[in-house]
Amino acid sequence: MKRKILISITTTSNSDWRRKIKEIDNLKIKEIAVFLTCLDKKERKEFYNLLEKTKIKSIPFVHMRSDMSPKELDYFIKKYNTKVFNIHSKREYPLKYKHLENRDKIYIENVYCLFDNNEIKSFGGICLDLTHFENDRIFNKERYFKILKVIKEFKIGCNHISVIKKTPRLDKYNNSKRCDSHFLENLSELDYLKKYPANYFSPFVAIELENTLKEQLEIKKYIEKILVNIDKK
Repeated sequence: MKRKILISITTTSNSDWRRKIKEIDNLKIKEIAVFLTCLDKKERKEFYNLLEKTKIKSIPFVHMRSDMSPKELDYFIKKYNTKVFNIHSKREYPLKYKHLENRDKIYIENVYCLFDNNEIKSFGGICLDLTHFENDRIFNKERYFKILKVIKEFKIGCNHISVIKKTPRLDKYNNSKRCDSHFLENLSELDYLKKYPANYFSPFVAIELENTLKEQLEIKKYIEKILVNIDKK
């Protein structure tokens, strides 16, 4: 299977997405993934305008936000040849629009909620966040085994990859322990990926980290080496 391992612009409070956009041309980057989850409509407009001033040609993978309009999805598809989008479950963030025309391109991510099979059936399949999945293996066996079952039934159309820390933190969202993180300090924090089979990795793998794009280019190389070895098994 041919895979795209994509460096990404994330939009969390610690990400500094404007600075990342400035990095694009300095690093001669032509292809990237984007995570728009923390930007409201006004901020997204600024994001799009700044991105258009760069030399980015392709954005294969977009983590869309629940209030994004069909026009915004069409914008990415037509301008940047976007192939896949992902969203959270409607139980976390209900969609403002139905997106009937592009549902086959939209994949449901595993985050806090147990997968709803009927919801997955109404979209393209699963966005398997391997870091959330590993965190569930450690702390939430019920959700982990549920996802294992769902993986056998539905298409994995895209992935997110972040890091696993050795020391857990307390998640304020639901008062649970978590080891997953969006900031890499050591490449070994990606070694958990080695335990998973090749078929868990889709054609579109987005690095979901707050690290700079320059740092992500090195992270990408490390992930690519891991995947070469996984594919040999």
